Amino acid sequence: MAKTARRFSRRQFLGAGATGVVAAVATAATPAGPAPAHAAVQGPPPAQTAPRVLRKPPLGELQRIARAYDLDISAEDIVSFRNLMDGVLASYRRLDQFAEPTLPVKYPRDAGHRPPASENRLNAWYWKCSIKGAPSGTLAGKRVAIKDNVCVAGIPMMNGSNVLEGFVPDVDATVVTRILDAAGEIAGKAVCEHLCFSGGSHTSDTGPVLNPHNPKRSAGGSSSGSAALVVAREVDMALGGDQGGSIRIPSSYCGAVGLKATYGLVPYTGVFPIELTLDHTGPIARSAADCALLLEAIAGPDGLDPRQPSTVRTDPYTRALTGDARGLRVGIVREGFGWPGASEPDVDRLVREAAQRLSQAGATVTDLSVPLHRDGIHIWNAIAVEGATMLMVAGNSMGTNWKGHYTTSLLDFYGRSRRVRANDLSETVKLVILLGQYMQDNYQGRYYAKAQNLARVLRAAYDEAFTQADLLVMPTTPMKATPIPPPNASREEYVARALEMIANTCPFDVTGHPAITVPCGMSDGLPVGMMLIGRQWEDATVLRAAHAFEQLR
Repeated sequence: MAKTARRFSRRQFLGAGATGVVAAVATAATPAGPAPAHAAVQGPPPAQTAPRVLRKPPLGELQRIARAYDLDISAEDIVSFRNLMDGVLASYRRLDQFAEPTLPVKYPRDAGHRPPASENRLNAWYWKCSIKGAPSGTLAGKRVAIKDNVCVAGIPMMNGSNVLEGFVPDVDATVVTRILDAAGEIAGKAVCEHLCFSGGSHTSDTGPVLNPHNPKRSAGGSSSGSAALVVAREVDMALGGDQGGSIRIPSSYCGAVGLKATYGLVPYTGVFPIELTLDHTGPIARSAADCALLLEAIAGPDGLDPRQPSTVRTDPYTRALTGDARGLRVGIVREGFGWPGASEPDVDRLVREAAQRLSQAGATVTDLSVPLHRDGIHIWNAIAVEGATMLMVAGNSMGTNWKGHYTTSLLDFYGRSRRVRANDLSETVKLVILLGQYMQDNYQGRYYAKAQNLARVLRAAYDEAFTQADLLVMPTTPMKATPIPPPNASREEYVARALEMIANTCPFDVTGHPAITVPCGMSDGLPVGMMLIGRQWEDATVLRAAHAFEQLR
């Protein structure tokens, strides 16, 4: 495949959190057209740092490792093993002499700026910029906010955590390149929660993101800034991320439309992960039509993401928006309502009424039961806690044992910083580390493994329900937006406000079914979200139903 000629220019970025950081930004020498889905990576510019000094392991360090792995090795044996390492270490030193493949950065950009409070009334922006892409395309005229766990070359990325403050990516995530190829404008980075491990909007180290309907209420998380900015009309659409509901929860709390697409439909390349089998990224907008438009631009394989199967199927999603739901069978899932200690009666009532209204758009609406839905959160907990500990923390955000693109600049920065600043991790992340490592150390990962096996059973339970219905319906969150905890809140309140709302959303991160939230009413001045779930790869159907519901207003 012919490569577009490119030149790299060095610019110094002097904004808060990025002072003195030099990033290489690609400037297209010729007009750039849309990249194919499998766009080849290109070699990076020459390294800006001195070659690494790869030292031979000290004997004391090898003795420490031996003890950690319960190896009974004598001092004489340690010396012998150390000498045997010379050949392999020579291979490691040889790797340092190569420039690694990287992701293309096709469009020029300036540094942008960290907005002052006067430009950031909801505290939803982490960074503002203006990156223009192709001169024409399906997203022309659309301003897009990017969740701050997504790499945008030359623009600081904090992922809600002081641990990453000062990191400036040198690559554009695949989804960023695709937005720019479609003529969208990147308007900046939206605040997200601390390492994205919260469904509330109070855990970011830049301070709480405020709900656009009531500044004392949570905007939801972890894509908190993305949803708030869309509803506040500061952008047309945004990218979110979803491992336990983090696209749908803030969209529900703020009153946006948010789609967690089928697992693997949208490439996660260049996005900070939590757990490989739960990671999703996708669109947030004010309408199902704009969600469909953004999904069309970003969906499809890129050949670099192990989450994407070879059978990825894309559709012309905007063409599926017929304005009606004729012929669709809608099943209201009983187990999605009436969660003890969580469900609010007005939320349950509004969602049931909204689901029934789909009959006005031509759908057939019935009740059905998926008993295992109530256990979805238990399956998710084991996968998320142990999986996140191994990948997001111990694996320094990248881990091992998968083929695809590794963002080594992010791995380097975060891997060093998280050790130096471990005490700056959020209470939710500390909880995950303590429990996840305990379960690994004492139960050898058995519960993680069993949960992954049960994930197939959970998926089959929903698939069985799909023999009776084309769409499943339930509240996105059992409650409306909750109060933002005060700065002096107890750890117990802090954690409760971060995780109390995920019971209906997280099972579909486990099973990978597409799920969309659409605003279906207001109560006490706050939005209520209705979640529509579809069969794998039938994202067009959930978008069609959400769009049809919008036409009933």
